[in-house]
Amino acid sequence: MWFTSSYSNGAGGECVECAFTGGGALVRDSKVEAGVIVVGSDAWRSFVQTVKRGEATR
Repeated sequence: MWFTSSYSNGAGGECVECAFTGGGALVRDSKVEAGVIVVGSDAWRSFVQTVKRGEATR
């Protein structure tokens, strides 16, 4: 099941949607459903921890 970030305001702006799988996560642009990035569980966990620590950069 796809979900959007809690930071998404639903006003039609830029949103990322995610869905969990048995082996990791799927990530897509909410406006372009055809393109999906597959991320393994270790990489997803590392990404989330980095964001939570405020270490993510553009």
